Amino acid sequence: MVEIKTDASLEAMRASGRVVAEALAAVRAAAAPGVTLTALDRTAREVLRGAGAGSPFLGYRPEWAPVPFPAVICTSVNDAVVHGIPDGYRLRDGDLVSVDCGAVLDGWAGDAAISFTVGRARPADTRLIGTAYEALDAGIAAAVVGNRVGDIAHAIGRVCRAAGYGIPDGFGGHGIGRRMHEDPGVPNEGRPGRGMPLRHGMVLAIEPMLVAGGGDDHVTAEDGWTVRTGDGSRAAHVEHTVAITEDGPRVLTAR
Repeated sequence: MVEIKTDASLEAMRASGRVVAEALAAVRAAAAPGVTLTALDRTAREVLRGAGAGSPFLGYRPEWAPVPFPAVICTSVNDAVVHGIPDGYRLRDGDLVSVDCGAVLDGWAGDAAISFTVGRARPADTRLIGTAYEALDAGIAAAVVGNRVGDIAHAIGRVCRAAGYGIPDGFGGHGIGRRMHEDPGVPNEGRPGRGMPLRHGMVLAIEPMLVAGGGDDHVTAEDGWTVRTGDGSRAAHVEHTVAITEDGPRVLTAR
């Protein structure tokens, strides 16, 4: 079931979205060669704590997960696409890092992700990340009243495929509100004009995931959480929580 939010609820979700944005900005500022992924998680925890917000990630355990997720952010490095668990790995010059973060404030969730390079960036990584954000912008632009979920999926997929990148099978965005994951699912590739109609008050987490090698296959690491590219190439993941409104898409996780 899709929950249609009131305008007051959208304002409340904007507050949680700001917390997510601040946490991601703090993590990005802290990321440097030699910094551990657990240190980045501590940085995000401090932002959430200071805002009086909880984490929808910490302790989250879907039916397929072997253990509850132990952190407030996902840190996916290089060939990791999503769901990377922060550990003692020390960032290196040239690493490509995707960070996913959520927050719950006054019962409402926000969810967003960023991708960036640490230190000197490879030109190929700069192009990959730039295309990920281009795909996100295209998906957001399609998130308008009267369109359908398939229009968002098509907009994202068109940008990714035109650049020669792969799209991991079975992964995509989702509805969000009182819970981090709600209906409907939002694929990263699809046919325009198909799927659920978009209505004022729907809120979606739109999140392109791109694979540099062009493949769509993926593998799950031994930790049971981290999803890696099947071909070993690098990946990027970006995301915003977006409200569908009569005035156009409203990004609730903008800083």
